[in-house]
Amino acid sequence: MVTGPAPLRKIIQTRSPQFLRLAALFLVIVLGLALRRFGYAADLPFIVVKYGASVLWGAMVYLLVALIAARSRPAAIVVTALFIAISVELFRLYHTPWLDAFRLTTAGALLLGRVFSLWNMLAYAIGIAVACAFDPARRTALRPR
Repeated sequence: MVTGPAPLRKIIQTRSPQFLRLAALFLVIVLGLALRRFGYAADLPFIVVKYGASVLWGAMVYLLVALIAARSRPAAIVVTALFIAISVELFRLYHTPWLDAFRLTTAGALLLGRVFSLWNMLAYAIGIAVACAFDPARRTALRPR
């Protein structure tokens, strides 16, 4: 039996797509942080740590957009997520002293990154595609009634 405020209880009991998206978002964030923090210590190859985290970052962007624009079509969510992810990557080409100082912090590195890479854009696109394919709201909409 789930207890708590009625709206929260209803969301948890019905496993609404938005709740599942939120749970997936937290899982993706935890996995991404764990991969970056412990990936090399676990002797994972560079490509798995670097681009695996980028794939997860792309999935995170998709899930954030999907949570905010919940009623949008999946294609619109994908295009918006790609636009945001590519914009953030291109923003790495812009340098100012205060921005470079922020990029040297943990938060700056996680949010903005430090070095521009075309490969990151591919990894983001893969993460967005995978997140869309497994999106609980999309899967619920496709389920026969």
